[in-house]
Order: sequence, then structure tokens, then C-alpha cells
Amino acid sequence: MEEGLRERKKRETRQRIADMAMGLFMARGFDNVTVAEVARAADVSVNTVFNYFRTKEDLFADRQEFVESMPVEVLRGREAGESAVRAFRRDFLSAVEARDWRYGLQDGADLFAKMVGESPSLVARMRDIHQRREDALAEALADELDADADDLAPRLVAAQILTTTRLLSAYAVRRTIAGEPWETIAPDLREQAGAAFDLLESGIGAYCVRS
Repeated sequence: MEEGLRERKKRETRQRIADMAMGLFMARGFDNVTVAEVARAADVSVNTVFNYFRTKEDLFADRQEFVESMPVEVLRGREAGESAVRAFRRDFLSAVEARDWRYGLQDGADLFAKMVGESPSLVARMRDIHQRREDALAEALADELDADADDLAPRLVAAQILTTTRLLSAYAVRRTIAGEPWETIAPDLREQAGAAFDLLESGIGAYCVRS
């Protein structure tokens, strides 16, 4: 019980630091906030911040591990007879209905995107996260199909699927930044998603169907 309490307090401290950091980043911009200011806001020492987060960028990307693993979870959660493309179609359209943050559709996603675009280090971090997501999905596809190491198909499929979802998310964010309400964006986003996944299904729709 004591060990469980310690772990819970550590998780709570880490979350408090990350929440305070994100609040400051959103209000003032990532490059305009120091780690010392984050520490003061979270009522901890700078050393404590670095005990939980190796870099300032790690403070911003505190959900990176989950974000990188999410596509693999979508793949593993597909239903019987459902292909990889079908699983992502279903998951994305469900996310549109819920305005799920996993695809950057939540309220405030426009502010998040602006903050990233204004910081070269965050642009680089997001590029790295996208690549790691793609690598993880390609590996999962290869494992499920027992693909040969020289088989490019898993990597090609992973790249096409995740590029599609990324472009769809960016489409929604651009219109949000332009000042359009979600009520007018959502129907068009569903239509664009349907067309995009139709294109994918015409080429890789039969790939990695769950038996």
C-alpha cells in the first residue's frame, strides 16, 4: 500500500507539472516560457521538473508515449473481418463525433497547432512523433502478417493510413483557425474522411484483414 501511495503521488506530481506547463505554453507560447517558471507555477524545484521531464519539449509532449502507441491499439482493436483501413476509418469517424483529442479535433486544437507552428523545436518534436507512430504501426502490421524483413508493404500501408488521418486533422484545424464553427466543419470533415478512406480501400482495403 505504501508503494502504491508513493507511485500515485509521483503520477500526480508529474501531471501537475505537465498541466502547469501546458497552461503557460498556451498562454504565452512555448519559446517564451522557461523551465524555472514552470517549476514555480507547479510549486516544485527545477530539479524536480527535470526528474520527471528530461527536456522542455518533454513537458509539452507529456502524452507522447500514448500518442505513439495509439495507431497500434486501433489496429489491434479491429473487429473480425475488418481490415486495417476499415479499422482506422471507423476510429476516425467515431473521433469526429466525439471531437477526440487523439486526432487533434478537440476544442482548442487551433491554439495548439499555432503554438507548435511558432516553435521550431516543437515542429521537430512533432515530426519525430509522427515518424515513431508510423514506425510502430508498420512493425505491428509486419508482426501480424509475419512479413519478410524486406517486405515494404507494412511500411507503405502505415504511411498511407497515418498520412491520411494527419491530413484530415490538419484540414479541420485550418478551418478552425479561419474562424469556422465546428458545426459547419464536422459534416465536411466526415465527407472528406469518407472520400479519403474510399481511396485507401480501393488500393489497400484488403490488407491485414482480421480472421
